[in-house]
Amino acid sequence: MGQNNRVSRVNRTTAAASLSVSFTVGLYGIAFGAAGIAACFSLLQTCALSLLTFSGASQFAVVGVLGAGGSALSGIATASLLGIRNALYGMRMAPLLKIRGWKRIVGAQVTIDESTGVALGQSELGEAQMRQGFWLTGIGVYIFWNIFTVVGALGAQAMGDPAAWGLDAAVPAAFLGLVWPRLTNGKERALAVAAMALSLGLTPFVAAGVPIISTALLAVAFGWKART
Repeated sequence: MGQNNRVSRVNRTTAAASLSVSFTVGLYGIAFGAAGIAACFSLLQTCALSLLTFSGASQFAVVGVLGAGGSALSGIATASLLGIRNALYGMRMAPLLKIRGWKRIVGAQVTIDESTGVALGQSELGEAQMRQGFWLTGIGVYIFWNIFTVVGALGAQAMGDPAAWGLDAAVPAAFLGLVWPRLTNGKERALAVAAMALSLGLTPFVAAGVPIISTALLAVAFGWKART
């Protein structure tokens, strides 16, 4: 009985973490819906981007580039560059999830910052809870993101500037909350600080997406140095 209670308690803890992250991040879909309409996308086009692309940074890149008069090729290239990090997440999560067939398509669609972050955050609770955290968060964000995309698109004119509501800070704040507890030693903290400094330093001078990829390369360099 004691063991069953522990399993139930662990499941509730993981579900609570997944729900809080899913709703907080999904709420930012309002900002994307408003941005899509402001960039002269139709309601259908804006919602299709959330349903099919489902990568906030890439979606904002597309509407930002096209809304500013850029070509479709430029928008796709920028969005693709930002989406490379999801491939890195997939490499990390594949051995844990061990999924086959059509589930691989669903898994790929919900492999995002938040689902990966929550999954890794449950590592002390075991692989079962890590998988639960991944699926609950990924599917939860997908549902809330698409719901709030519609809300933002329909209320774009009445809403005004999404940043005035603080929604632009929702995603980075949620992700920081996932990462921060995992920085348990000096090397990890040094890597985090170096990654932030590198990303901020490159942002004014390079194309969107390059700062994010550069931090991944920095992590590889740190890992290689630690092993040697």
